[in-house]
Amino acid sequence: MGLTKRKHRYFLILLCFVFITSVISCAPNVNGTIPTTAQSAQSAQQQDNSPVLKVHFIDVGQADSILIQAPSGKNMLIDAGNNNDDKTIVNYIKNQGISKLDIVVGTHPHEDHIGGLDTVIKNFDIGQVVMPDKTQTTRTFTDVLTAVQNKGLKITAAKSGVNLDLGKELTVSVLAPVGRSYEDLNDFSVVIRIAFGNTSFLFTGDAGHESETEMISSGSNLSSTVLKVGHHGSTSSSSQDFLNKVKPQYAVIMVGKDNDYGHPHKETLNKLSKIKANILRTDLNGTIIVNSNGSTISYITNKNP
Repeated sequence: MGLTKRKHRYFLILLCFVFITSVISCAPNVNGTIPTTAQSAQSAQQQDNSPVLKVHFIDVGQADSILIQAPSGKNMLIDAGNNNDDKTIVNYIKNQGISKLDIVVGTHPHEDHIGGLDTVIKNFDIGQVVMPDKTQTTRTFTDVLTAVQNKGLKITAAKSGVNLDLGKELTVSVLAPVGRSYEDLNDFSVVIRIAFGNTSFLFTGDAGHESETEMISSGSNLSSTVLKVGHHGSTSSSSQDFLNKVKPQYAVIMVGKDNDYGHPHKETLNKLSKIKANILRTDLNGTIIVNSNGSTISYITNKNP
C-alpha cells in the first residue's frame, strides 16, 4: 500500500512539471525594453546580439562633449569641451575601451567646444575630422589645425546635405550650416541628426535662431527622440517653431553649475516643458548615457563618470 502511494505522488509531481513546462513554452516573448545600466546593456547585446547605440553626454561643465558608440563598432566625438577639459575627455574615452575615433566633429570654433580637440586628436587614431568652413585666429583654433596637420589629416567641410558613415545601421546627416555667412559664430554650428530604427538624435551645437529657421525652411527632417538643446539652453537657441518641429521626448542640456550666463534660461525651460519634453541636465545629473536599441530609449546618469 505504501508503494502505491509513493507511485501516485510521483505521478502527480511529474504531471505538474509537464503542465508548468508547457505553459512556459507557450508564453510570448517580451521585447521592446533595454537595460538601465551600461553593464546590463552590454550583456543584453551579447545575449541576443541586438545592436545598441550609446550616446554619452559627458559632463564637462559649461561646455559640450558627446561620445557616440555605434552598433557597428565605430565611434564619433562631437566637441571636446574647454582647454582644461582635455584630460577628462581623453580618459573618459579610453575608459570605454576606445582607441580609434572614426569621426571627430568640432561644431564651431568656440573654446568651450573645441578646447580639448587638439589633445583628443593627438591621443587617438582618427579617421575623419569634420568642421564648418569658418576660421578663427585664436590660439585654441590654431592648436586644433596644428594637431590635424601633424596627423596628416584633412578637414571635411561640414554643410547641409553631407552624410557621415558610422555603419549601415545608422543614418548620419549633417543638417547645418545651411548658409555660408553668418554674423553670429554660433550659427556656423554643425548640426547632426542620427537615425537608428524608430529612434533619432539631434545634436545642435550652439546653433541659434537664424540657423534653426534655415533648417526649417530647407525641409530637413528635424523630428528626433532626443535633442541636445542648443547653446546650453540659452534663449538665443530653441525657438518655439524649431522645438515644435523636433518634438523631442528627451531634451539634454549641457551646462555648468552656477555658470555666469544664467544657462539654462527660464524661457527655454518653459518652452521645453510646453512640448512635454523630459529635461536632463549635466549640471544636475552629471554625465548622461542614453541607450537605444532602435525601438526604445533608456538612460543612466553618473555624477562621477
